[in-house]
Order: sequence, then structure tokens, then C-alpha cells
Amino acid sequence: MSLLPTPRTPAPSPSRAALRAHLLASGIAGPVATTREASLRSYRLFAARDPRVLLGLDPAGVWRERDVLALMARRCGVSADPRRREGADTVDPDRTLLALDRFAVRLGRAVADRRPVLFGTGHPHRLLGFYAALSRAVSAAGGHVLTPAQGRSVDITTRFGLRTHRIDYVQGVALVRAQAAPGAGCEPGAHCHSPLPVRVVLGAAAEGGGPLPGLVVGDHGWACGAGQLGFETIGPADTDDPAPFVGEAEGRVAVAVPLDDGVRSACYEPLTRYVLNRACLSP
Repeated sequence: MSLLPTPRTPAPSPSRAALRAHLLASGIAGPVATTREASLRSYRLFAARDPRVLLGLDPAGVWRERDVLALMARRCGVSADPRRREGADTVDPDRTLLALDRFAVRLGRAVADRRPVLFGTGHPHRLLGFYAALSRAVSAAGGHVLTPAQGRSVDITTRFGLRTHRIDYVQGVALVRAQAAPGAGCEPGAHCHSPLPVRVVLGAAAEGGGPLPGLVVGDHGWACGAGQLGFETIGPADTDDPAPFVGEAEGRVAVAVPLDDGVRSACYEPLTRYVLNRACLSP
């Protein structure tokens, strides 16, 4: 079964006011499904430098739990009160819009400068359509979308232990598929936070003598792993993923867009149209 919806004629780009209303109505911003407990747990783990939440980032500074919370309050709009421990977390839609504007500028500039672009996601069941539409627009504008390391294997530690995954591309977007039982092929795109896939992809590009990305567009380990290696990186991040925002604060991630990354995939379509319009790219 395809991870992508059936293509249809794109609707016009939403106005800023209409997109803000959509962010709130869809739960992409405003009170989000990510719980306060989940966010605070991630901030504690990040302060302890737990690899599960570092996402490939090696922070240069000392980030205590209260420092991470203060940063996330500034960048996302979550409550800065450490005594608030329960309930839904919050994303400020105006911060999301400002970050989408910066995201669009970076994407449009990369295409105008003829820099190769790499797309990758650890959330294929939610965000693949968002990236695939951007990838198609970049290609249609004459840009170079990179697809190195197709079919390469990478071993990733999951909650079920070490599992072999295969790197694949869907409409120009990299993802990983977990190897299933012998003879069963590979499973659909896997939810993955690991930076290992992007390291394999970038290593394969370098080994092959082909072009390296001038821009990486992705989430989780794709964003932080590439940013840590010095590549210009942009992408979305949830309130329980502090690493991209710390990376942005330290200059390793160019743009981290605060939003709930787990709503229905169709809900991100207006964001795609808004970004493409701002980037002066056709859908």
C-alpha cells in the first residue's frame, strides 16, 4: 500500500490568516496532542545527553533541564512554568508561521542557487506527503533532488532490539524500512529517530564522488544528524523533540519549525502550499 495519497489538483495557497486558523483547527499548533509529561521527560533526557533524544546532535553547551524548557518556551510557545507538569502541551501558531517563512526562504534560495537538496523523514506515515510535494516542486523547478544509498542496509537500535533497515526513496524522499521476517521483504516505512540513516546516505554520496546536498530538509535524525555534520538543515519538530531547537540555537540547524508532527497527513497540505508559494515554487 502506498504511503502517499492519490495526487489531485492542488488548491491555492492559503493566506497567512487562513493558515493560522488551520493550524489551530487541525491541532498542528495551539493545544497539541503531545502531552506535557512527554515533553518534560524529553527535556530531562536531553539534559542527561540520552542518545535517544539527542537525535545525532552533540550539543556544544551545557543544557540543564530548566535551560531546555526555557528554550522550548521561546522557540515553540510551551509553558515556561516548570510547575506545570500535566495536560496538553502548546505550540504558538505565530511562531510556527514565522518559522515556515524562514523555511520557505531557505528552500527557495537553495533552488535558485542550484544547490542539490536531500529530503528525509523519520515520520513517513505523517510527513511523507509534505516532503514529497516539496521534492516534486524542487524537481519541477529544475532543482537537483538527491537519492544516494538507495537499498543500503543500516542497523538501528529500536525498542525491540537491533534491527536491520533498508534505505528507500519515495518520490525523492528518503526513509527506512525495517527488515521483516526472512522471505517477507521489508515492512512499510518505519518511524525512526536515529541519525544513522542520514550518515549512511551522506557517506554514500561522498564515496560515490557525486554531489553533496546544499540543503537537507527533514526531521528527527535526518535534521540533527546532517546539521551536526555541517550541512544546512531545515525541518519540523514537535514539543517533545528539543534537539532540533537546541541545534538551531547553537547554529547547527538553520530552521526548526514548531508543530505537532503526528496529526493526519492530509492536514499538512496547506502548509506545503504556503511554503511553496513563499518559496516561489509551483506545486
